[in-house]
This record gives sequence, structure tokens and C-alpha cells, in this order.
Amino acid sequence: MADRKPISTAPTDGSKVSVTWKDSDGVINESIAQYRENGWWVYTDSDTQKKVQPTSWRPASGDEDDE
Repeated sequence: MADRKPISTAPTDGSKVSVTWKDSDGVINESIAQYRENGWWVYTDSDTQKKVQPTSWRPASGDEDDE
């Protein structure tokens, strides 16, 4: 599994990546996200998307070769 990197280094081309973000209750979450419309968006369930402020990222599962 790849190490987490600062969110400032994440791709902003619409690629799906795994991000870490904190919700309004202070709980740290890890979700698959895409950068679009000037922000990071995750699915909170199968129908609902939410704009979040992630702190770090890594490639989404299956997006990397054995390193």
C-alpha cells in the first residue's frame, strides 16, 4: 500500500484517489474521491456526494503496480 502524500500533490485531472478527511463530528474518514468543480468530492452513500477538505491522499486501490 502506498504512503499517504500531502493533498497539495494530488492529481486534479478527475482521477479517482483515496483521500483522508475529517467530518463535522471530528471523525477521520478515508474515501475514494475526485477533484472537480474546484473541490474534492466523495460519495457518502451510493447516491449522495459531498464536497470535503482532505488532508492527504494515495492512489486508489488497484491503481498501482507492486512497488
